[in-house]
Amino acid sequence: MATPTRGTNSAANKGNKFTNAGAAAGGFVGALGGSFVPPVNVTVNNNRGGAARSGGGRTHAESLLPAPEFTSPAQVRNYCNTLRAAAVTLSIEVAMGAEILKGVLAAVPDPEGRAFGSRIRAAKVARKMQRSADALRDAAKNAAACYAVFQQEYEEEINRVRHRARKPQQPVMNWAQQ
Repeated sequence: MATPTRGTNSAANKGNKFTNAGAAAGGFVGALGGSFVPPVNVTVNNNRGGAARSGGGRTHAESLLPAPEFTSPAQVRNYCNTLRAAAVTLSIEVAMGAEILKGVLAAVPDPEGRAFGSRIRAAKVARKMQRSADALRDAAKNAAACYAVFQQEYEEEINRVRHRARKPQQPVMNWAQQ
C-alpha cells in the first residue's frame, strides 16, 4: 500500500487505501460463496404513524391482547388463550426479576451491621415482586378457566351452531346394489 507523501492531498489518497481491502474481501466472499450461504431475513416494522392517527393513544398493534370483540366463541377462545400465554410469559419474567433483585440487594451491606441483615432486607423487597409474579400466574389460570366456564355455560348454544356447521356427509357407495 502506498503511503502519502508530504505536501500531497491526503483526501485523494483515501480512496486508494481501501482498494486492496475491497478486493480481498471480494475474493474471500467468492471463495466461501460455493460452500456456505447463511439465510438472511429482513423484517421492517414501521409503527411511527400509528400513535398520531389514533389521537396519541396506544394503537392496537402495540397491545399484547387482541381487541375485546366477543362476537363468536372463537374470539372468546382466542382472547383467553392470548391472555393466558401473555400472563404465563410475564409471570416467568417477573419471577426471574424478583430473584435477580433479591441477589443484587443482598449484596448491599446492612447499615446496622446485623448478621444476615442485608439478606433479610432484600427478601422483604423481593417478596413483593414475587407476589406480582404469583398474581400473573393466577391470571393465566383464571384466563384458562374463563374459557372452560364459557364452554360449560353456553354448551347448548355452541352445540346448536356446531350441528349446523357440520359438513354434509359424502354419499356412501353401496356395492351390493348393481
